[in-house]
Amino acid sequence: MTHATNVWNKFCQRFKVVEQSVPLFLTDVDGVVAHRMLGRTSRPLLMRSPEMEALILAETAKLVEDWESGNHRYDGLIYCIGWRQDEQFIPLYIGKTETFGKGDGNLSANIKNLKTDKSKFARWGDNYAYHVGDLSACVLPDHAVGKQTIKYQAWADQLFENVPSLKPKLRRPVYFWANAWDKSMTSVWEELGPTSLAFLEYLLIGVAERMSPDLLNREGVGRGGGR
Repeated sequence: MTHATNVWNKFCQRFKVVEQSVPLFLTDVDGVVAHRMLGRTSRPLLMRSPEMEALILAETAKLVEDWESGNHRYDGLIYCIGWRQDEQFIPLYIGKTETFGKGDGNLSANIKNLKTDKSKFARWGDNYAYHVGDLSACVLPDHAVGKQTIKYQAWADQLFENVPSLKPKLRRPVYFWANAWDKSMTSVWEELGPTSLAFLEYLLIGVAERMSPDLLNREGVGRGGGR
C-alpha cells in the first residue's frame, strides 16, 4: 500500500467516510439512475438519492445555524464522491461549498433555503453550472449541445456505461460523503493541525491524485505526470 493510500485511509477512518457515505443517485436494483423532468423546460434531470439529500440538509444546517449565531466555527462543507472497494473509499471527485457568499459576510446562496430550493443545493443543484444539472446534460438526452461540457462528459464516461440515455446505468455504485468543516479540525495532513476548508480541499485532492487513477478533479491536480 502506497504512502498516499495510507494517508487517505487514515483520514477516511477518522471521519468514518465509508460508514457515513450514502448512494449519490436514486437507482433501481440494476443500477439504472432515475430521472425527473424539470418544470417548464421539461429537461430531464438525474435524481439524487433521498439519503444524499438528507446528508446535505443535515450538514448544511450546521453551517446555517453557525452563521446565524455569529460563531463562525465552520468554513463550509467538504464533500467527496467515490467507489467503495475492500472496505476503502476510492475518491472520484472532491469539492467544497463555503459558508460565506461573495458579499460582505453574507450567507452563500449555495446553502440557503435548501429544503425548498434544489437549484444550487450545496453545488449539487439542478441548475446548469452545478453538478447535477451539468452532469444531466451529458448523461440524458434533450439538453442543448452547448450545455454539454468537457468536464462533465468525463464524469459521464467515468460513471456510466452508455450515454446519453434515458436509462443511464452506473458502471458501479457511486457513493457520496459530506462533512461540515470546523476550522479547528485537523486535515488529512495531521502534522499541520487545524486547517481551513480551502486548504483542506487542495490537500485532499493532492493526496487523492496519487492513489486514485480515476480522479475527476482537474483544478489542484498536477499536470506534469501521471495520476
